[in-house]
Amino acid sequence: MDGKPSAYRSLYDRYAKAMFNTALRIVGRVPDAEDILQESFADAFIQLKSFENKSTFGAWLKQIVVYKSINFLKKKKLSLIDLDNTGDVADEDESDSYRIDEEALWFTVDMIKQNILELPDGYRTVLTLYLLEGYDHEEIAEILNVAQSTVRTQYIRAKQKLLSLLKENALYE
Repeated sequence: MDGKPSAYRSLYDRYAKAMFNTALRIVGRVPDAEDILQESFADAFIQLKSFENKSTFGAWLKQIVVYKSINFLKKKKLSLIDLDNTGDVADEDESDSYRIDEEALWFTVDMIKQNILELPDGYRTVLTLYLLEGYDHEEIAEILNVAQSTVRTQYIRAKQKLLSLLKENALYE
């Protein structure tokens, strides 16, 4: 790119919206996502010479955005319960105490997005990384520096909480 401002602007214009949406899905607040977006592009442009074309620029930038978003939440004390250190816990997915008929719930994309933003940080982060960003449980555990069992349980609980919010909001609208 040889440091041409127009080339940087072109990259920004091409990827900004998608990267902003990624950050927003993880951190849940527009001002925070905007800050993360700007910091991510600044870091990417500074580190551009280290980009080795092992992936697309978009995938490389997305990884920067995801890590910056996670680090932001860690600074805010992202609360994930490390189940490996809490003893035996029954598998939440197998519990009959909390069942929601998922097929009966049909909602618009906007309603789902809004309800995802209402999830606690830990739930929203795991759900977003898994469902929307395509990371697997092992990758999420590595990113968050927690056990895979913690990620799986957080995902199950996030999904249950999201379904509950969707059901609750649908009943009152």
